[in-house]
Amino acid sequence: MSEPFKIGVVNASSRLDPARGEAIQAWMDQAYPDGDVRLVLHPALFETHGHFGGDDATRARAFIEFANDPRLDAVWFARGGYGSCRIAEAVLPQLTDVARKKRYLGYSDAGSLLALLYKAGFPHLAHGPMASDGARHDATGRRAVEWLRHGDPASLEPSLRDETRPAVAFNLTILNELVGTALEPDLSGHVLMLEEVSEALYRVDRMMFHLTGQASIRRVAGIRLGRVSDVTPNDPDFGLTAEEIVRYWCERSGIPYLGAADIGHDRDNKVVPFGRR
Repeated sequence: MSEPFKIGVVNASSRLDPARGEAIQAWMDQAYPDGDVRLVLHPALFETHGHFGGDDATRARAFIEFANDPRLDAVWFARGGYGSCRIAEAVLPQLTDVARKKRYLGYSDAGSLLALLYKAGFPHLAHGPMASDGARHDATGRRAVEWLRHGDPASLEPSLRDETRPAVAFNLTILNELVGTALEPDLSGHVLMLEEVSEALYRVDRMMFHLTGQASIRRVAGIRLGRVSDVTPNDPDFGLTAEEIVRYWCERSGIPYLGAADIGHDRDNKVVPFGRR
């Protein structure tokens, strides 16, 4: 019998409720009852430190331990929130060749850490469902696991089937905050996919103004817009949809608008590997 595929689950961001961790493990036991895929939950997963899932040193140490562990085949972020930008630069110098061979999957706040790993040349990174999403939606979790396990093309965002250019995906807020920092990767020539959640449309507009005004972002091949969900009220109404906002700033900055992307903070979130497939 072959060894099971082992996925390490870590938390680089906000605190994770222990009940959510139990739900993640219960889902895995039900989804893969033969044990051919196993989750390994880091012992520090449920640490707390104010807003965060443990202090910065604890979260960094947990990520480094699992990334460098040769017994684990992949690393899956447990959840988002906020915090991975605080540990990314401390983590990078301590990662080994073992860490470089693994696949890493997450979205939202995990994008800060994924961005720096991409900048450092890690080849197997993707924006996609997190472990906590699997506990909520079986198909979403399976989509993520099958990419981590096999790089399953059925898990991918549909436009990537015919796309020859490199691609990346980020939450708009996260990427907007990364531009100009040590975490920003070179996205020249990339198809950039963006999604957002729980922001007012005037804030989406302001972030697109800032993002598309950056020389580094103006070198992307184009922008696709994923779902902008749970939009908070504007008073008065902003008067433009999220797509109209993105189209406006793309046209104003000379960045091609390439259409929709099947990504977002929801159960239908598809996987977008960073770089070329």
